[in-house]
Amino acid sequence: MRKFVGLAALALLGTGCYHATVNTGLQPGTQVIHQPWAHSFILGLVPPATVEAAKQCRGGVATVETQHSFLNLLVGNLTFGIYTPMDIKVTCAAARAELPSVKVQGDADAAFAQALELARTTGAAQVRF
Repeated sequence: MRKFVGLAALALLGTGCYHATVNTGLQPGTQVIHQPWAHSFILGLVPPATVEAAKQCRGGVATVETQHSFLNLLVGNLTFGIYTPMDIKVTCAAARAELPSVKVQGDADAAFAQALELARTTGAAQVRF
């Protein structure tokens, strides 16, 4: 009976939650890509499939969160680490406004003056050659 209690306590202690967040510095938007049981194997040595966020997040990615919840780690312990699922959440960045641009065609001084005027009036501008 003592062995059983000891193993149960060890299994319970081994199911602590893990959480990591990566912030890119972009303003978060409303679109979220969520994979609650992403399949990972051999204690995470075989990672889950890549989340294809570039196709869905046109303005970039604001945050990426990965975590092993209590249930994820419980399943990992019950399978002796062979199957270790994780929770992945990607928050897309808010749509960024397109900068006004000035295309240089011939007279670079006039284009530069036009870009300066755009920057002064709108707060931002880009020059394309």
